[in-house]
Amino acid sequence: MPFYQIVAADGRSPRDGKFLEVIGHYNPTAKPHAVTIEKERVTYWLNVGAQPTATVRSLIRGTGLLHELNLQRRGVSESDIAAQMEAWQLKEAERRQKRLTVKIRRRQTKKAAEASAAAGSAEA
Repeated sequence: MPFYQIVAADGRSPRDGKFLEVIGHYNPTAKPHAVTIEKERVTYWLNVGAQPTATVRSLIRGTGLLHELNLQRRGVSESDIAAQMEAWQLKEAERRQKRLTVKIRRRQTKKAAEASAAAGSAEA
C-alpha cells in the first residue's frame, strides 16, 4: 500500500537518503487522496529557498497553500486573504465536482458502447 512522506531534504543528499524534516504525508489510495501538510513548516522552507518537486508542488497547490503564500507575498491583508481563500475553496470544490461528473459520464458512455458492441457481435 503506497503511503508517502513529504520531506524537506538537502539537494546534495541521495534521493532516499538523509532528509531535514518531515513536513507532510500523502496517501494516494484514499478516495479522494489524502494530503496532510504542516503549513507553517512548508511556508518556512519555501521562504528560505526550498524548491519543491513537481509532484510536491501539485500536492501543495491542491491544498491552497501556494495561493495563500502568493497573496501574502503581494501584501494582501489577512482578512482579504481569508475571504479569497474561502472563495478559492468553493471554486475548487466546484471544479472537483465537475471533474467527477465528467468522469462518471465517460464511464457510462464507455459501458453503453461496449454493450452495443457486444449486442452487435451477438447478432452476427
